[in-house]
Amino acid sequence: MFMKDPRLTMEGIVALALLEDLGDGDHTSLAVIPAEATGRARLIVKQEGILAGLAVAKEVFRQVDPALKVLSTIEDGNHIWPGMTAFTLEGPVRGILAAERLALNFLQRMSAIATHTHRLSELIQDTGTRILDTRKTTPVLRLMEKEAVRIGGGGNHRMGLYDMIMIKDNHVDFAGGIPQAIDAVWHYLHETGRELQIEIEVRNVDELEQVLRRGGVDRIMLDNFSLPELKRAVERIGGGYETEASGGITEESIRPVAEAGVDYISLGALTHQIASLDMSLKAY
Repeated sequence: MFMKDPRLTMEGIVALALLEDLGDGDHTSLAVIPAEATGRARLIVKQEGILAGLAVAKEVFRQVDPALKVLSTIEDGNHIWPGMTAFTLEGPVRGILAAERLALNFLQRMSAIATHTHRLSELIQDTGTRILDTRKTTPVLRLMEKEAVRIGGGGNHRMGLYDMIMIKDNHVDFAGGIPQAIDAVWHYLHETGRELQIEIEVRNVDELEQVLRRGGVDRIMLDNFSLPELKRAVERIGGGYETEASGGITEESIRPVAEAGVDYISLGALTHQIASLDMSLKAY
């Protein structure tokens, strides 16, 4: 499986990002800063939110120079406010400067994702519905972005194409119909000896009825259903399968969707429509 590949662990992703940014060296700092120079810097929060990515930032500093020491009094998942110092950093100045931008890039994006996830989760916290992310993530950075969703209080849908069966509209259309697609999945699982959860997307009530007649799935995704249709669909399913709402759900509509009784709401916007949380690393 791809997520077992060491290149797609946190350590591996940080190493690739450093290769992209540093190349054969930070020549500005090598030219300007004496090798023996040491200093201190602090991460200043400029926007309220949820901190995420501290563990990744620490890994950036470690890989750039193990002599860098991060001193933090708060952890990932904590609430942060403008003016707060999230952590201080001490050690070789060349290392601080080489790691600064990459550490900030991870921290700002992951904190923004965690903050947005937390805000939406708070809106439906008493309903029993849980927010999920999707595969609409930045290529190669999925592990980090999905971790940020988790830190913000959301859940992770499948990590990739390999850890869940997800029968979407194109699969159904190419297979020739819903019963044919489900039959093909069960044949494949039997032939390969795999045990994977099966989810199927339905676009309307007719497709839902076809799934209910055929059975053989674990979860039904109700895609782009109107609110009245969603309520009727949940009642029709009657708890026989897990339910997931998806498609065009916003901050304004998420509460009514949750109140319709679905188990999950999946939101691509958690990871692909995010503006970074404002932070800066300053010497002191």
